[in-house]
Amino acid sequence: METTAMPASASSASAPLAAVQRSPGYWRSVLGRLGRDRVALGAGLVVLALLLLALIGPWLAPADPYQASMLKRLQPIGSEGYLLGSDELGRDMLSRLIVGTRLSLFMGLTPVLMAFLIGSAIGILAGYAGGTTNTLIMRTVDVFYAFPSVLLAIALSGALGAGILNSLISLTIVFVPQIARVAEAVTTQVRGRDYVEAARASGASGFTIVRVHVLGNVLGPIFVYSTSLIAVSLILASGLSFLGLGVKPPEPEWGLMLNTLRTAIYVQPALAALPGLMIFITSIAFNLLSDGLRSAMDNKG
Repeated sequence: METTAMPASASSASAPLAAVQRSPGYWRSVLGRLGRDRVALGAGLVVLALLLLALIGPWLAPADPYQASMLKRLQPIGSEGYLLGSDELGRDMLSRLIVGTRLSLFMGLTPVLMAFLIGSAIGILAGYAGGTTNTLIMRTVDVFYAFPSVLLAIALSGALGAGILNSLISLTIVFVPQIARVAEAVTTQVRGRDYVEAARASGASGFTIVRVHVLGNVLGPIFVYSTSLIAVSLILASGLSFLGLGVKPPEPEWGLMLNTLRTAIYVQPALAALPGLMIFITSIAFNLLSDGLRSAMDNKG
């Protein structure tokens, strides 16, 4: 059944896409528009390269990323045997950047994925149930949403303690309210559509209506919004590691590498900037890909 697009209410970061009745023709048109977006395609290729690097990075690294040599510490970029120099302990920077891609992307993607699953479930439940249930759920969500993401992540990580698992939990809690608000807004609109009312009048159960008629219309906008949070998650995860609240040494992770190299910024500034450059490139790539996907799914044009 075809329906017209409906504007969804905006969140603080960006507005979710309109909810429409999804069809194979719609998704073909989305892929077509995405294929014509050169910026999005370029960003997608960068993201794909980073994902491949995360998978096969340990086999591509030219040296052991954990092998230290105090006699070769802070070698400049282009030194013999150290294409991108060495860090404060004499470890090969190229190898640590390559191997660190896996952990850095894991810290950026996992919280968003978990928040997508949890936040979508909470928002869809609140949006479809409405009434008192909606009020109770969304006012509870608003308590967490009221805090700035950075402060909430630091506070939660400080309370839970440093470590990968605690950082993942903290960042997931940060993103759940944001995704839940978008999911609730889109579900509330879909709930009032004619095809949902017709299914309800035919005697279909609430679970069946949500599974058949609601999920297909709301997961797309929620997913697109969630992809825009990946760059934020990557930056926050790196920030927690930089502050000593995330990944612990000697693991190669870009935020932690920034922290350990901060004292070398006056000696080898280019060397100290390499992890930050990786964070910047990755964040920009995910942002551009998310923008392209959002534009492709906006079927108004």
